[in-house]
Amino acid sequence: MPDSEPIFLLLPSILSLILFFILIKRKQRRYNLPPGNMGWPFLGETIGYLRPYSATSVGEFMHQHISRYGNIYKSNLFGEKTIVSADAGLNKFILQNEGRLFECSYPRSIGGILGKWSMLVLVGDMHRDMRIISLNFLSNARLRTHLLREVEKHTLLVLNTWKEKCIFSAQDEAKKFTFNLMAKNIMSMDPGHPETEQLKKEYVTFMKGVVSAPLNLPGTAYRKALQSRSTILKFIEKKMEVRIRKMKEGKENSEEDDLLEWVLKHSNLSTEQILDLILSLLFAGHETSSVAITLAIYFLPGCPLAIQQLREEHLEVARAKNQSGETELNWDDYKKMEFTQCVINETLRLGNVVRFLHRKALKDIRYKGYDIPCGWKVLPVIAAVHLDPCLFDHPQLFNPWRWQQNNGSRGAGTATSSASSSNYFMPFGGGPRLCAGTELAKLEMAVFIHHLVLNYQWELADTDEAFAFPFVDFPKGLPIRVFKS
Repeated sequence: MPDSEPIFLLLPSILSLILFFILIKRKQRRYNLPPGNMGWPFLGETIGYLRPYSATSVGEFMHQHISRYGNIYKSNLFGEKTIVSADAGLNKFILQNEGRLFECSYPRSIGGILGKWSMLVLVGDMHRDMRIISLNFLSNARLRTHLLREVEKHTLLVLNTWKEKCIFSAQDEAKKFTFNLMAKNIMSMDPGHPETEQLKKEYVTFMKGVVSAPLNLPGTAYRKALQSRSTILKFIEKKMEVRIRKMKEGKENSEEDDLLEWVLKHSNLSTEQILDLILSLLFAGHETSSVAITLAIYFLPGCPLAIQQLREEHLEVARAKNQSGETELNWDDYKKMEFTQCVINETLRLGNVVRFLHRKALKDIRYKGYDIPCGWKVLPVIAAVHLDPCLFDHPQLFNPWRWQQNNGSRGAGTATSSASSSNYFMPFGGGPRLCAGTELAKLEMAVFIHHLVLNYQWELADTDEAFAFPFVDFPKGLPIRVFKS
């Protein structure tokens, strides 16, 4: 009996513990999750989700899942439990509730290569402060004057090198244009200069790693990208040191009216923060705009009526410039490019430079009868909405006229409702994290198209197609042959 006494003494505690776990279990909310498949342990369905596919589609993986489970389904992606949304309403709800119900949550590998202070991965007050700096640099007043001139100058620097019947990569030319533009306006680096070309070379290696599998092993694209990141940051830091020394000595150069100068003078950011900010803006300002321009060059030959109307619009702008004796484009000229804006919208809708976004639920959320548990990853798939036949008639068709207010009949089809579908058109994201470079990207595309259609005709010199890897890319670089108009 004495031997069993300790057991009797512990029995109430054991029973209390069992009762506690039973009560906890009962109190745990039973989630009504969307249907779906969690896939393999740890890997989940990530490999299938990231398998390359045509950029003008949602891909076989998404198509099968939407057909089977609907526009909202559960999965396991990037090593996390995930709610995937191809639902226009939910996507808009997610982006509008940034910071309240949802938060940006990119895989660690992205932060590892772009930097922990990159605008892409930052959240909260720090993201807001970095975004304000970017918006000041890309202000409307600066766009109207300084940046418009710069965009036109760098456009002509590229287009003026094109020779009759020459074949080259349209993607490389677009990247040359956007890289030189950003390098000049971020750090006052001149195109063609040896240091600019060296930085561009390192940046190409860096970009290959950003879009590769995050395997930090010798010889992998990711490892090489980390090495290039280190080289690029050392280069930017040297630029910073020179500027700071000049500022202390009172030898400031009025021609260096760039982002680096503005940040050093008007912000309290640390060296590490400035380095990551500049690298992330170079990435965002160069890569996405160049892909969008390449997509426009790719889509337009398949729609001769659109090229004809573009040419008419830009000839009208050019005639007005000749009559006034002016040569450079101004903001009024840009605002006259109405059909060009339709072409830009349609290029972004069909090509979907940004396919999906990474978010995380900050609270338990209920939407259309489904639960999104706190802590789960949420992927709003922008491309799926832009290619939804319920929102856009014949979504795989390149039809710029769908964006005209009167849905003019020159195109091959019209939108279901231009006003309603445009509410869900989010090529640059939305809410508090709307891309700071939205207006600059549109300006770059419009000015490039202006000089392209006025001076050249072009044709595809080889079969090529835009693929999502998931970053949009042309495997062959989109070879084109040009003819002077």
